Amino acid sequence: MVRLAAVLGCPISHSLSPRIHNHWISVHGMTGFYSAIDTPPAQLGTTLEALPRLGFVGVNVTLPLKQLALARADVVTENARRIGASNMLTFTGNGIEADNTDTYGFTWNIRQMIPSWRPSTAAVLGAGGAARAIVVALQDAGARQILLCNRTQETAQQLACDIGGAITVVPWQERHDMLAACDTLINTTSLGMMGKEPLSLRLDALPGTAVVNDIVYVPLETELLRGARLRGNPVVDGLGMLLHQAVPAFDRWFCQRPQVDETLRNLVMNA
Repeated sequence: MVRLAAVLGCPISHSLSPRIHNHWISVHGMTGFYSAIDTPPAQLGTTLEALPRLGFVGVNVTLPLKQLALARADVVTENARRIGASNMLTFTGNGIEADNTDTYGFTWNIRQMIPSWRPSTAAVLGAGGAARAIVVALQDAGARQILLCNRTQETAQQLACDIGGAITVVPWQERHDMLAACDTLINTTSLGMMGKEPLSLRLDALPGTAVVNDIVYVPLETELLRGARLRGNPVVDGLGMLLHQAVPAFDRWFCQRPQVDETLRNLVMNA
């Protein structure tokens, strides 16, 4: 049986997901293919109707479709409901099932690098879709307090209201001082990404044992990670989140649990 899957987004030509999934298909000797399909928001509905008839078992969904995908689903997992967005749709006999694997990707990226990681007080920069998934992941990992800081404070307040729990919204101008209480720091913004504005953040107050993660992976070592590494903090880059979030989808669609290893990292880094 030939199994087909894809990633939908607009634009989508830059996506590394086909490289990841097709590598695993080859490693496991399967008959299948994973493609990238450019899908403007207005075409999402017709695309999701057509793909199952063409033999597709599921799709990943990226910007700007994650919230629209959730609304199109017939069945929504608790994880996707809490986050308020979906990055994975599976075509089943009961219709379209929506899930979100970004929580899995975030958690296992850190735990693969730092197996002892157990968050207590975490600082999260940003309040977009990635931040929503990461806040949920931190809560599930046992964080008792999350300090949420975003340039637009109202967006952070909305996220805190939507997700609930022990989330404290911190004004952007207070981001430097809030680090004193943290054992985990995550940047979910695009600041520091190649071609974007730099992230202005002083690390003086951050405890030396705090784990620092930047979900940006171009460049692989951002200025935030470089600064944290030089002062002795354990650091985790963002590439692993991309790789690990693909694991549950591949397992579901191709019935094989794949491995995230150095071969895959090198393949994607050299794309």
